[in-house]
Amino acid sequence: MYGWRGRIGLIIPSSNTTMEPEFWRMAPEGVSVHTARMKLSAVTVEELVEMEKDAVRAAQLLATADVDILVYGCTTGSLVKGPGYDREITEKLTRATGIKAVATATAVLEALEELGARRVALATPYIEEVNRKEVEFLESQGYKVVDLKYLGIRENTEIGRQTPQIAYRLAKSLETSNADAVFISCTNFRTIEVIKLLEKDLGIPVFSSNTATMWLTLKELGLREPIRGYGMLLEEHLR
Repeated sequence: MYGWRGRIGLIIPSSNTTMEPEFWRMAPEGVSVHTARMKLSAVTVEELVEMEKDAVRAAQLLATADVDILVYGCTTGSLVKGPGYDREITEKLTRATGIKAVATATAVLEALEELGARRVALATPYIEEVNRKEVEFLESQGYKVVDLKYLGIRENTEIGRQTPQIAYRLAKSLETSNADAVFISCTNFRTIEVIKLLEKDLGIPVFSSNTATMWLTLKELGLREPIRGYGMLLEEHLR
């Protein structure tokens, strides 16, 4: 049986082509990933808000696969309405299914807390209006965004076409002298191949939306096995 240690019910934007493969690559032995989708074409504030209307139905479908946890796998989609929106979404999913749930925005905050990082350098593929929402969200929770670099991509499938090398160069271009950590945002931005290299080159913790979400998901499943190769959050902070 796949998922004999834990089954993850992953809810993602319909145009996301990265989070599933990265979750499968990071998942420890005995953990399986099962996916449902919410309609989204462009990463805009309007579409992110509209997308969430599909979340409960997606969760109910995943519940029929006897998943152990639900994951709302979208960073800005779980913070676009401001502080508390991430918790509002996961509470709604749990009420609809009886299954515990986590959201990527929640995972990002918990990862920053775990790493003791109050000052963060932020790299994203987003357009300006979406970046603005993310910076407001992080700073409303007491974190300081000390630098921001972004690609300005609107179409989500185009974000999914970006290579890890582009993610590396974008993160490397950040001013990190006053940063406690680097956060590479977006569950559709391919990053996991370059996170350890970035940590070596920058000398501070680096994590992405997907490594943070996997980290929190495994913690909630009660799995404390270190995951090697994807940065110190998964290697040193699963306990």
